[in-house]
Amino acid sequence: MLRQLPPPTDPNLLVGTSTADDAAVYRLTGDLALVQTVDFFPPVVDDPYDYGAIAVANAISDVYAMGGRPFIGLNLVCFPSETLPQEVLVEILRGGADMAKQAGVVIAGGHTIEDTEPKYGMAVTGLVKPGEQVTNAGAQPGDVLYLTKPLGIGIITTAIKAEAAEPETIAEAVRIMKTLNKAASEAMMEVGVHACTDITGYGLLGHLLEVAHGSHATAVLHSEAVPIIAAARELADFGIIPGGTIRNMTFIEPQVAWNPAIDDLQRTLLCDAQTSGGLLIAVAPEKATALEQALAAHGVETIARVGEMVAWGDKPITVVR
Repeated sequence: MLRQLPPPTDPNLLVGTSTADDAAVYRLTGDLALVQTVDFFPPVVDDPYDYGAIAVANAISDVYAMGGRPFIGLNLVCFPSETLPQEVLVEILRGGADMAKQAGVVIAGGHTIEDTEPKYGMAVTGLVKPGEQVTNAGAQPGDVLYLTKPLGIGIITTAIKAEAAEPETIAEAVRIMKTLNKAASEAMMEVGVHACTDITGYGLLGHLLEVAHGSHATAVLHSEAVPIIAAARELADFGIIPGGTIRNMTFIEPQVAWNPAIDDLQRTLLCDAQTSGGLLIAVAPEKATALEQALAAHGVETIARVGEMVAWGDKPITVVR
């Protein structure tokens, strides 16, 4: 659809839609650029407070993926005021406000409309020095790939809707989704990396595909190195799979060279649609150890070395054992 629209031509737009990156970057001066993003979605959990916090963590994540510092946000709210009590919306906004405060983001206002289903998120603005932004199109052959959160969130949130998730599974998923990517972003900016993207609705393979295309390099993913929430594997094996994950699989399939030993369950998990997922970082091999140390020093819980970039091949992604 975007190809049917005139592309932006402003030379100060340093990052636009051409590489399907996480956020836009617009240069204001030689030393200052804005990082601009927006995201909102229906509830993924039952608790209104947690939903609000997750939605804001997810929206802010795009700024972190670009190496930016978020500082101001505007709420986006759709709410069925005739069928849900106002207290529900108060809790959603309270969760969002607490998460924004944790990220150092000032909520300066927003916009609300009537809708049949609640939807909440935020337009977020951050700052970065021009030329220091990290995009999804800078990976180079030889780079090492790291992932900073486990997969399986989409499967678990689908299980929540089906009332098939255990309380401890829900609590673990909420904790992961509410974890900001701030620490991982700060660590990668300290070390200096070639590319980054956050893992959200397109799943790990979908976002990795964007990195491969944007960088014109093939990504080699080691399936057994990818961290997976244990309960998500069990739920997927039971047949609980989100529609978004299935659509991801259909789109990704022809663009991936699969090792025949990788079964359908593992393929599903690698395509699972995430909410507020981790960062996928491409770093030069000589900086890999320094990145691991920086991530650990900043308190990042998951530090998974999941693959590497190689010269462009027959397909943009190769998945091996």
